[in-house]
Amino acid sequence: MANWILKAIVQKGISFLPYSHKVNFLFQKYITKGVYLSDQYFEDRLTHCREHYRNFRKYNSVQDFSHLEIGTGWYPVVPAGMFLYGAGSITTVDLVRLSNPALTLATLRKIREYHVNGKLEKFLPGILPERLKIVMEEAENPSKDFFDLLERHNIVYMVMDARKLYLNDGTIDLITSNNTFEHIYPQDLKGILEKLKLLSKKGGVMNHAIDLSDHFAHMDSGISIYNFLKFSDAQWKLINNRIQPMNRFRIYDYENLYKELNIPVTERIDRALQMEAFRVVKVNSKFLSHSPDENAVSHSTLVSVME
Repeated sequence: MANWILKAIVQKGISFLPYSHKVNFLFQKYITKGVYLSDQYFEDRLTHCREHYRNFRKYNSVQDFSHLEIGTGWYPVVPAGMFLYGAGSITTVDLVRLSNPALTLATLRKIREYHVNGKLEKFLPGILPERLKIVMEEAENPSKDFFDLLERHNIVYMVMDARKLYLNDGTIDLITSNNTFEHIYPQDLKGILEKLKLLSKKGGVMNHAIDLSDHFAHMDSGISIYNFLKFSDAQWKLINNRIQPMNRFRIYDYENLYKELNIPVTERIDRALQMEAFRVVKVNSKFLSHSPDENAVSHSTLVSVME
């Protein structure tokens, strides 16, 4: 049995269990080894942080900026990076609690490790020395209380539906997400974007990095990143799971949703297409009303300067 099918079956089963996200964490920790703070994952998140900040600064010069992240994940690398870049307030939200004191401390210690080894500034150029000093001190002598640790880094961690965030409208300078949108069901994503539009300041920036590839391909080299485009909606419903769902939205679906909500797409930054791999896949008729070039977009960042 192919690795991706086995994982799909296991995660589908886990999704029906009580405390399914905790069970999935243990499954990925001890079986798939997918939740460790590897150099690859850490560097990927540092790169996201750098690009979020770079795109923000192309359009906005406000100092002591406010930042909101949708989808914290297990390791709050991007919030820590935004602290290093000078954010005055950082709010990061997950639908279910994933991060915890140990994982947050592991993040800070990884930052210290990269700084000591001379690699941090390669990924996060221009960070503030006084902020780095705080991270280094915390990594060496951590606060005993989780909320004290977060507060020292201007971070508020919320566990709730992002559509119900109790932040004041028009107060956020920078809103970001990292490979999160693809895991949100379309109607829920519409509600989240409506909320984010309300929260953003005029002239604020939204910068959302989206992974439109088949995530099962991340752990199974036997399939391509376009494998899930073979299936009809009915077939995919049987395969998909509630723990890490994939909505299979293509880039035109996101652009249409933005257009419906009157959210500007100031820039769209796509990764190079893998057309050779795409042509091997027999794409389901669901997707055939759009061109291969549109369907083959596997990673994109949508930058919006809010009006």
